[in-house]
Amino acid sequence: MIRSLFIPSLFVASSAATNLHRNMMLKLTALIAPLFLSASVLSQGDRVLEAGDDDCKNLDVDFIILEGDATILAIEDDIRADLAKVGVNVNLRALPKDDFNAAMVSGDFNLAFSETWGPPYDPHSYATSWSSPDEAYYAALKGLPAPNTQAVLDQKIADTLLVEDETARGESWSEILNILHDQATEIPFSGKSIPAVINTRLSGYQKGHQQFDYPIHTLRVISGSKDIKLSPGAQTGLFTGVGRLDPHSYRPNEFFSNNWVYEGLVEYGPDGTILPSLATSWSVEDVTGGKQKYTFNLRQGVKFHDDADWDCSVAKLNLDHVFAAPLTTADWHGWYGLPAKLESWSCPSTYVLEMTSSDSYYPLLQELSYIRPLRMLSPNMFVGGASSDPLTQNSCPTGWESATLGDVTVTCAGVTGIAGTGRWKWVSTVMDSTDEYAETVDFTRFTDHWDAYGGSDGVDNVQLVHYATQADVKAALDSGALDAVIGDGVLDPSDVKGYKAQTADFTVSMTEPLQNRIVVFNTAKSPTNILKNRKIMIHAVDKAAIIQKELAGLDEPVDSLFSKSAPYCHVDLTPKWDYDFEKATLLNCVDEDGKNAVPAGALIAIAVCGAAVAALATFVGYMRYKEIQGKPIFTPLMQTDPDTKNGGVHDL
Repeated sequence: MIRSLFIPSLFVASSAATNLHRNMMLKLTALIAPLFLSASVLSQGDRVLEAGDDDCKNLDVDFIILEGDATILAIEDDIRADLAKVGVNVNLRALPKDDFNAAMVSGDFNLAFSETWGPPYDPHSYATSWSSPDEAYYAALKGLPAPNTQAVLDQKIADTLLVEDETARGESWSEILNILHDQATEIPFSGKSIPAVINTRLSGYQKGHQQFDYPIHTLRVISGSKDIKLSPGAQTGLFTGVGRLDPHSYRPNEFFSNNWVYEGLVEYGPDGTILPSLATSWSVEDVTGGKQKYTFNLRQGVKFHDDADWDCSVAKLNLDHVFAAPLTTADWHGWYGLPAKLESWSCPSTYVLEMTSSDSYYPLLQELSYIRPLRMLSPNMFVGGASSDPLTQNSCPTGWESATLGDVTVTCAGVTGIAGTGRWKWVSTVMDSTDEYAETVDFTRFTDHWDAYGGSDGVDNVQLVHYATQADVKAALDSGALDAVIGDGVLDPSDVKGYKAQTADFTVSMTEPLQNRIVVFNTAKSPTNILKNRKIMIHAVDKAAIIQKELAGLDEPVDSLFSKSAPYCHVDLTPKWDYDFEKATLLNCVDEDGKNAVPAGALIAIAVCGAAVAALATFVGYMRYKEIQGKPIFTPLMQTDPDTKNGGVHDL
């Protein structure tokens, strides 16, 4: 921003210059200086606009967040303060979960605090969900302009998921990410890491590879009881229960507990690797019509918690129920790609499963690793047992009632019990007197697990304990009533930072940033339907300062939608969506025709000064050239020529 214009000091470039030269320079300075002075006065009289001036835009936006999260509320408050500095007025709406989701889906917002899904869902499943009217980004991206409209973007994503060549696939994702970046579809805020604070009587904890992956089987007991008490991070932050604990549905089931109890064919490992689980190996081959056949060799000798045997017939039973045709639509399990891609599955032998996909859908194995909805349930837990009918006795929750597609109807019968093949076996749930939340949930180690981890020093039993507040969790941890806290939102970030210093009593581990916290813009609702307005808000938010203040520096500022560690997302996106208050201010002080709102007087001042400086620079350059040539720069009307022996004179 221009505050005033300066008067440059003029000097003679060489000590060889004569006093006459200097005198002439001073005269030139005297001639040019008034131009600078008048320009300065002019600019002061018609000054450049500042944030908050009446000539800058005042934007009014609705910002929605989930109610009850003190940390997110504090972050929003800081963002609101930053936006106010550039003339953006924020109306906060802290909403219950159902109302928040409804507002996101309907597009009833300008800004919404959210986060990406993290591994193993980013980028492909998260991006695929944008085409579903039930997902927030569907409404948020409606305002994307041509040529890369929402429909065009959806098609680019769908096409990318069929690209078999790794290099070409990476280039395609790069194009998609650049489209989103160019349209400034969100404020990328911070990279989210998952903390674990563990009493030093326990050791050996290995960090998980996704947000709700808590591998407590890796814990070793150094001293005291082999029964531990844990407060886990839940989808709602503080733990309130584990839901129905069935493997084929969603909320209120918790990811971490379903991951303990149930397993799938494959497992999501470090750096996105796909590891064997209930399948020991697999192969892929192209078949007629552009299709692909996956052949899985199933693990033998595996038992369910109820002592049922695992084999291909059980795998097929689970697939029959989850992928019954009406349930593969977007309203049910069709939020990700696999249900629509699988055409058939069969058992050529007891421990061999074959699947055929309709095309070369590259994320198929990755999606088989998802914690829900395709983990394997004991055949005894289906209504009707091993001969359960997927249409009339489907394992979908009874609350879903039924689903219809064409002439086919599925009736949801639920499941009769909880039994998987996972490392932890559910024991009991104790609800509070109002039946609103679980006071405790108990699990015991499944000693017959096919990959029993460890020796005699492992944990035998785990009790999950509900606490009403983060302060209650901290008090229990400090008193020794609680052995561990694993997950986000259970402790205040400043307390997590404090425990890092208490190395005698606690160990603290943080995952690498797994997903990004973001503020989603609604590109279809004024004033965030205007690209420039979105850029103003992006550059106005001092992310680093807010992270230090509200998250104790545990997160890292980010400048892109997805974590750089997500597959195909390590892309150099420019310009950087970082904090730049001057840029935000400049963008917001703009005329309706798109020209910078620098007053006319200031523009004249700048032009006059520029011309004066250019003239002066040309003249000084000429003098320096003459001086280097050894020739006189100025000659008076009558001057003795030092090279003339007779002391003759000549005219100028």
